[in-house]
Amino acid sequence: MRPNSRWLSLAGLAVGVALFASACSSAAATPASTIAGVTEAPATAAPAVTAAPVVTAAPAGITIGSTADATLGAYLTGQNGMTLYFFTKDTADTSNCSGTCATNWPPLTVPAGAAITGPSGATMAFATITRADGTMQVTYNHMPLYYFAGDSKAGDTTGQGKSGIWFVAPLSGVLAPDAASPAAATPAAKATAASGY
Repeated sequence: MRPNSRWLSLAGLAVGVALFASACSSAAATPASTIAGVTEAPATAAPAVTAAPVVTAAPAGITIGSTADATLGAYLTGQNGMTLYFFTKDTADTSNCSGTCATNWPPLTVPAGAAITGPSGATMAFATITRADGTMQVTYNHMPLYYFAGDSKAGDTTGQGKSGIWFVAPLSGVLAPDAASPAAATPAAKATAASGY
């Protein structure tokens, strides 16, 4: 080999190495590479997945009202001013009204965790219990609250004294002793009470 061609080979090798080094450094700096005339976007890491915060709406609340009656005194009212009742066969924090009874005397229910706001003058606590069907029933002074299917408008109290076991829920939270006593029921009322109505 001739000396000139050896130098040319070495010079060509040096230029090739320089071009290669230049291509490598510029490829790192450029966001896309061209191969055979086709430009490809560089591979990128998948974007980090950020979980959206879970926002749960607060369960709807309920506001219990009250009304006063010259004969019955102050008693509780629910939605649309409908009268609320106590069932004297219930025990503290336990409902004994289901099936046909609950059809005739619909329990006052709310979503789990719902806020319960009582009327001014309410001195006992409002809370909830879990019924056998899993719904949450509102209680006042530990006694479950019910509507009466026979009432059609606000102010109706047609369930008062029904079967000697149903009474408007007094604002005081305590039934009068004679109202809660089974002895207060008439024989006809006792017979009707046996059916759970």
